[in-house]
Amino acid sequence: MRNALLLTVLVLGAHVVGAQPTEIPKPAHAPRVEIRTFASLTLSDEQFLKGDASGPTVLLAGELRFPVSNTSPRLPAVIIMHGSGGINPASQSWAYLLNQAGYATFMVDSFSGRGLVQVSTDQAKLGRFAGVLDAFRAYEELARHPRIDPKRIAFIGTSRGGTAVIYTAMRRFQKMWSPTFQGWATFPLYPSCFDRLDQDEDISMPVHAYHGAADDYASKEQCKAWLNRLSGKGLAASNTEYPNAAHSFDNLLASTTPALSKGAQSTRQCRISEQAGALINTEENKPFSYTDRCVTLDPSTGYSPEATRAMHQSVLEHLARLSQSR
Repeated sequence: MRNALLLTVLVLGAHVVGAQPTEIPKPAHAPRVEIRTFASLTLSDEQFLKGDASGPTVLLAGELRFPVSNTSPRLPAVIIMHGSGGINPASQSWAYLLNQAGYATFMVDSFSGRGLVQVSTDQAKLGRFAGVLDAFRAYEELARHPRIDPKRIAFIGTSRGGTAVIYTAMRRFQKMWSPTFQGWATFPLYPSCFDRLDQDEDISMPVHAYHGAADDYASKEQCKAWLNRLSGKGLAASNTEYPNAAHSFDNLLASTTPALSKGAQSTRQCRISEQAGALINTEENKPFSYTDRCVTLDPSTGYSPEATRAMHQSVLEHLARLSQSR
């Protein structure tokens, strides 16, 4: 644990004003890297909710990295899902951190195979649940790998990727899209959530979410309300909020002073629930659209070294406890 936290300080400390860049320590590097492809579908949100698999097939890829410090024949692994801007330094730093701690990592690219670079300024380009399906398909690809333990595969997702991984916990979606799913735990980082989905209180694995108190991008209040409903029923669900941290607070190349993400769309003021297999803007009583007046523009993002270190430590501790409980 100490070595893993040291990596956090080394990787992140290079961004602090006045600090000199520091080499990533040897144990954080992977002795083997595989680029693995897998098939997914590009579906609308309504198609996903209704179990309609008639959308086009897409070939996606991910980077599978093996840890130096764990030579077990079957490794625990963490699938990393990116946000609306694609894979960024936050995704990469998680891979290094987790590799050093003894976990294999599978960093998924949901965009390149679809001809996308970013959807921040036009979220309608890709359904919000597309990432959930991609996460399921990534899990299935890893579960077939002879070096990976299919019962010890966890998920980390940032922003839109956090929305993807948080909903992998729902049994309804597992039964519909990935019947062999046996996810270990999910760690959504500053995700957005819907107010209510059908059967959203039936989850199969722990959900530990993280937000920044200064986040004006994600619909964090909707996430907190849902997670409170889950924990109120005795389920393993929690949300940690860090003071003064903005959205994307673990992106070490972002400014420590939050800056506007010009043109980026935010649904934090929207009240969205599922009705008859469709996402409904409940305040306007109509199907939700990114042209709705509740959608706002120009949210802020920024890096917080303190919040990042605390979140890294928290995730590693949760994973360690899961390992000890086996």
